[in-house]
Order: sequence, then C-alpha cells, then structure tokens
Amino acid sequence: MSRKGSGLAGRLSKLRQRFGIAAPKVSVRTHVPWYLRWLGLAVILAFSAALAAWMYDAGRRFAGFDRSEVEQELSSARGELAKVRGELDRLSAAANAADSKLSIERTAQQKLAQQIRSLEQDNARLREELAIFESMLSSDTAAAAPLSVLRFKVEPDVLPGEFRYRILLLASGPRRGRDFQGRLELVVSLTEDGRSAMITIPGQAEADSSTFRLAFKYFQRIDGIFRVNPKAKVASVQVRVYETGSAEPKVTRSVAPE
Repeated sequence: MSRKGSGLAGRLSKLRQRFGIAAPKVSVRTHVPWYLRWLGLAVILAFSAALAAWMYDAGRRFAGFDRSEVEQELSSARGELAKVRGELDRLSAAANAADSKLSIERTAQQKLAQQIRSLEQDNARLREELAIFESMLSSDTAAAAPLSVLRFKVEPDVLPGEFRYRILLLASGPRRGRDFQGRLELVVSLTEDGRSAMITIPGQAEADSSTFRLAFKYFQRIDGIFRVNPKAKVASVQVRVYETGSAEPKVTRSVAPE
C-alpha cells in the first residue's frame, strides 16, 4: 500500500503542476495568412504616405505656396511665350520680306543710276558734237586757231588715287580737213607729304603707247585713266598736244579735278 500511495501522490502532484495554478501559461494565437499580413502592411504604408503628402501640401499652403496657383502661372507664362514666339516669327518673316523688297529696290535704283549716267554721258557727247558742228559752221573759223582743246575734264574715278580724263580736240581754220598726226601728254601737279611734285603721263615706258597717239582730220575724243598715290592731292592737270616732228606743243590747257 505504501508504494501505491506514494505513486498516486506523485501523479497527483504532476497533474497539479500541469493544470493547477502553478501550470505554465498558454497563449492562443489566431492563424493569419501571409498575404493578408503584407496587404495590411501596404495599406498602412500608403495611408502614411498620403498623410505625409497632405501634411507637406498643407504646410506649403500655410507658408504661402500654392502648387495649383504656381501651375496656373506656369501655364499662363507658357501661353505668353508661345504668343511672343509667334509674333517674333511674324516679324522675322516681315523683315525678310522687307529686306528682299529693299534689295530689289536697291538693284532697281542702281540700274536706274547706271541708266542716268549713261544718258548723261550721251548728253555730254551730243553737246560736244553740237559744239563741234557749230564751230565748223561758224564764220569765224578761218581766223580761229588751227588746233584747239574744245573740252578737257578731270575727275576722281572709282578707286582711291585714280582719275579719269576726257579730252576733245578740234581742228579748225586752215587745219580743217588735213590729217593731224601727233601725240598727247599730261602733266599732273600734286602735293604729297607736304611736298609739291609733277608727274608726266605717259612715262618713258609708255611713250609709244597707242593710247596717247593722235590721228584725225576734224576732231578726236580721248578718254582715259591715270593713277597717283592715294595719299597725294592733285592740284591741276595740263594737257599738251604735240604734232609729229615738233618738240613744242601745238596747244596746251590746264584744269583742276572736279
């Protein structure tokens, strides 16, 4: 009996330890699937982000910054920029058209100026020929000089230091109708670097040039160009007409450049 009693007492002691007051605590947990736990976590994070964005926007509005207002101003600025660009394109097109029109008008003016110069030259030539014919028909030609410079003109040409000369020689009186053979010479008086100088045209190298030879019965027109240092100032030009075989000029005449 003693063994049975001790054994029973031991089992009772174990039962009291498992199910009695001194028994260990047991927690009961409900099993939740893993995807529901992740979904809940995502919802919490989304809510937190939305709350943070709302608080950030509320803070900016409280500080005087309104995103919608800024976007509206930005949109308005873009619209104004588009209008300005359109106006710039229109003005550029108008300017190009004006430049083209101006270029056409400038070309037309240049052609008109050339025509005017040509007409002026023709008019001067006709006046010269008229003067020649009037001189030939004049009753005083018998007493006139046998050779004269009817017209002599010197003027600056296109390039610096370049001058154009125009000469009209007339045979009259006893010389008329007879062949005149000779040459032409120009003496240019100028000032360069404060010093006076004289240049004879043609020089030794051009003495036999056909440009300065003369051969006519009634009249001869000479048109040419001479060049000096662009820094020099031409004071006067003298034309000398020599007959073949004579060392003295038959006629001379001096003019200042126009």
